[in-house]
This record gives sequence, structure tokens and C-alpha cells, in this order.
Amino acid sequence: MSERTENLSTGQGPETKAQRRLAAQLAAQKAAEAKKRRQAWLGALAGVAVIAVIVGVFVVARGGQEEPKQAAAPAGCSGGFPTLPAGADQALCTKPQVGKGEGELTGLKATPLIRGTGPAAQPGQQVTVNYVGVSYRSGDEFDASWKRSEPFSFVLGQGNVIPGWDQGMQGQTVGSRVQLDIPADMAYGEKPQRPGAPAGPLRFVVDILAVQ
Repeated sequence: MSERTENLSTGQGPETKAQRRLAAQLAAQKAAEAKKRRQAWLGALAGVAVIAVIVGVFVVARGGQEEPKQAAAPAGCSGGFPTLPAGADQALCTKPQVGKGEGELTGLKATPLIRGTGPAAQPGQQVTVNYVGVSYRSGDEFDASWKRSEPFSFVLGQGNVIPGWDQGMQGQTVGSRVQLDIPADMAYGEKPQRPGAPAGPLRFVVDILAVQ
């Protein structure tokens, strides 16, 4: 039997070629799968990197911003009176000592003793205050909201109070303590027509608690 006939009968020649082709196909398939896996991993890593960059930018941006501040709550005084506006000086918890004036009072004087940081009182607004009123000449106290443990409210600029208050309180800020020296003609006069009203020039110390 010739060598060619022997190879045909055993099938070794064709089988070996088929195996090589199959092995080549499997190798190509594995290479393609490996390439796909590498691409998938690269894609995933790229996605993680993008997310990391976004998070980093967000953190940096947030780091440059201040956290919003909570509004300060109204401050209380021992005994519950008065209730002060947020950020007000605790001195407004205590009734002021008010003495008489010096010299002849020729015009309205508004002197801030404590400057508040709240909004300014404007005509037409309701203003809530604590006050002490004394005679400018003698220093005798004739009225005080402190004695009633209740603040006083009025509409500014509407003639609900004496002219010295309507004019002297305009522009004064919430949280302020203001001394008003008021001549008689802007108070009740030298001879008041209203029963019980104090005569002559007056001095008030007024704490501005709220405007609305």
C-alpha cells in the first residue's frame, strides 16, 4: 500500500488540518472575547473616573459656599418679659433708669442709647415698644409700660401718639433704645387739656421691639 493510500485510510492527514482550523477559530474567538472584556473594563473605569470628577467638582463647589445660617430665635428675658427681637442687646431686658434733662429744651432730640440692627420704623407701620416717661424738668416718672409688663403698640405717623413720638421714632431701628427729649408743644403742652396728662417738656426712653 502506498503512503497516500495509508494516509487516506487512517484519516490522520485531513483530521489534523481540521483540528488546526478549529484551534485557530477557538483562538480567534477567545481573543475577540478577551478584547471585549478589556473594552468593557476600560469603559467601566472611564465611567468611574467621570463620576469621581463630577463628585470632586461638586465637593469643591460646595466647599466654597457657606452653609445657610438659621434665623436667630427671639431672645427671652428672665421672667419672660419682655421678648426681645433676634440679636438684641440683653440690656433691653432691664428697665432703664431715666433722669431729668439739663438746660432749656428748645427742640425735639432723639438720641440712640443702644443701636439695634433690625429694620427701621417707617410711617404707617405698627411699632411695638417698651418705654419709661418722666418730666424733663424734674425727672419724676409719670408712666412706664414696664409697670404693666406689657409692651405698647401704635401706628407710626398717624397721630395716635404725641407729635414728639411720631417724629422722633421715624427711622429708629428694631433693637434700639432711644431717648426722646420732647418740648412741651410736641407733647401735651404746658397746660394739658387732657386729664392726667403730664405738663411741660418730657423725656422718654423707648425700646423698639418690633415693626410690622
